[in-house]
Amino acid sequence: MDRQAHLLARLGLARADIRAWAMYDWANSAFATTIITAIFPVYFTSVAAADLPPGEATRLIARTTAIALTISALLAPLLGALADYAPIKKRLLGVFAGIGCLAAGSLALTYRGDWLLAAVLFGVGNVGFTASLTFYDSLLPHIARPEEIDRTSTAGYALGYLGGGLLLALNVAWILAPGAFGLHDAAQASRLSFVSVAVWWALFSIPLFRRVAEPHVPRSAAARSPVALVRTAFSGLLQTLRELRRFKQALMLLIAFVIYSDGIGTIIRLATSYGTELGLDQGALITAILLVQFAGIPFAFLFGFLANRIGAKASIFIALAVYTLITVMGYYMETEWDFYVLALMVATVQGGSQALGRSLFASMIPRNRSSEFFGLFSTFEKFGAIAGPAFFEAASRSTGSSRSAILSVMVFFIAGAAVLALVDVEAGRAAVESEPPTDLAPAR
Repeated sequence: MDRQAHLLARLGLARADIRAWAMYDWANSAFATTIITAIFPVYFTSVAAADLPPGEATRLIARTTAIALTISALLAPLLGALADYAPIKKRLLGVFAGIGCLAAGSLALTYRGDWLLAAVLFGVGNVGFTASLTFYDSLLPHIARPEEIDRTSTAGYALGYLGGGLLLALNVAWILAPGAFGLHDAAQASRLSFVSVAVWWALFSIPLFRRVAEPHVPRSAAARSPVALVRTAFSGLLQTLRELRRFKQALMLLIAFVIYSDGIGTIIRLATSYGTELGLDQGALITAILLVQFAGIPFAFLFGFLANRIGAKASIFIALAVYTLITVMGYYMETEWDFYVLALMVATVQGGSQALGRSLFASMIPRNRSSEFFGLFSTFEKFGAIAGPAFFEAASRSTGSSRSAILSVMVFFIAGAAVLALVDVEAGRAAVESEPPTDLAPAR
C-alpha cells in the first residue's frame, strides 16, 4: 500500500481530489480525440461535406474552429470573473460540459450533404469543450500544492491521453469492422462514435463533481442578485486587467503560451484533414492518432519528472524545438510511415508542453482569483488560436496547397520560444508570494 501511495505521489496523483480532478481530462479528451482530431474530420470530409469542392472541407473546419474559438474567447473572461465572485466554478464547468456533450451526441444526426448542420454542431461542441476547460484549469492551483503542481498538471494530460485513446480505439474497431458490431457501415459506426463521446464525457466527469471541493469565495455572492453579481464580476475583471502590470512575468508567459500553443492547436485540429487531402487512407490516419494517444501517456509523465529536474521553462523549450522539426518533416511527408513517425514525435511533446504551460501560469497568479486569470488565459489562448487555422487557411489558398501551408505553423513555435526566453519564472512566483491576501469586493 505504501509503495502504491509513493508511486501515485511521484506521478502527481497523491490524493483522491487530485485524481478526481484529473479524471475530467480523461472525460473531455474523448471530444478532443474523436471529434476534433480523428473521426469527425474524416467523416466531415468524406461524408457530410463530400459534395463540396476539393480542399473546401478542410478550410471549412478551420473557419468553424476560428469562429468557435472567438466565441469562447469572448465568454471566458467575464465567466471567469463570475466564478471568482461566487462559488460556481463547478456549476459553470458542468453547464459548458453539458453543452459540449449534447453537441457531440447530436452529430449522429448528420448525413451526406449535411455539412452546414455538422459544422454548426462541431462549432457549438468546441465552445462547450473550450469554455469548460477555463473552469477546470482554474481549479488546479486550489487542489495542488506548489511543489506538486507541475506533476499534477502533466498527470491530468496523461490520463487524458489514456481515456481519449481507449474510447478512440473502440470507435476505430466499430469503423473498421462495423459488421462485427451489428452496424451497417463505417458511416453509421462514425455516428455511433459521436454518441459514445457524449456518454463518456458525461460519465467520467462525475468524480470531479463529487470529490473536488468548490473553492472558498470570501464574502460569498450567494445572496446577491444576478445583476449585482455580473456588475461586481465585470468590475473585478477590469481591475484584474489593470493589475496585470503587477504580474509582468505571468503576462509574458501568457503571451508566449498563446503563441506556441496556437501552433500546437493547429497541428492537432488539422492533422487528419491534411493527411486525408494528401491521400492517406482513414485507417492510417486513425492508427497514427491512436499512436499519439498511447505513446503520449509515458511522455506526459516524463515531462512532469523533467520539469522537477530542470524546470518547466527549460522543458518547454525542448518541446518547442521538437515541434519546429515536426513542421519541417510535415512538409516532406509522403507515405503512411512518414505520418507514423510524425505522430510519434508529436506524442513525445504534445501533452508535456501544454501541461507545463498551464502549471507554470498557475504558479504565477493569485489563487483567490484563479478563474479570472484563467479566464484571461483562455481569452488570450483562444484569440491567439484563431490565428493558426486562419493563417493555415490563408496560406493554403494563396499557395493552392496545404503542404506548403504546413510550414507556416513553424513561425508560432519559433516566436513562442523567443517570448518565453524573456520570462523570469522566479520573479513571477515572487510577485505572487508578496501579494497580500485580499477579500473580494462586495457588489455596490
